[in-house]
Amino acid sequence: QVQLVESGGGLVQAGDSLRLSCATSGLTFRTYAMVWFRQAPGKERAFVAAVSGGGSRTYYADSVKGRFRISRDNANNTVYLQMNALKPEDTAVYYCAARWVTVTGRWDSETMNYWGTGTLVTVSS
Repeated sequence: QVQLVESGGGLVQAGDSLRLSCATSGLTFRTYAMVWFRQAPGKERAFVAAVSGGGSRTYYADSVKGRFRISRDNANNTVYLQMNALKPEDTAVYYCAARWVTVTGRWDSETMNYWGTGTLVTVSS
């Protein structure tokens, strides 16, 4: 049984930092690209960042480039999202997802194989 469990969300002030974690089990971790999405109130789920199976390639949405950093620990089957210089518009539920490495193209929700249940990040102004 595959499980993805996010943690690390919370309430912070603008300019603060948070690190999200997503612990996985039940899958061959390095054979999946790991992806973070977020869904703000009243909006569709949106891509945030992705990291390749080996961890050498990373991808970011323009809105978080330079502020967020995705990384993974293949020894511990965990992916992280370091979020710096947080803004109120970063407020959302953050989800991690796993996509089989052989799938290419846009990081669309529909192409993900597994999802976590999300962790809420609230950034106050």
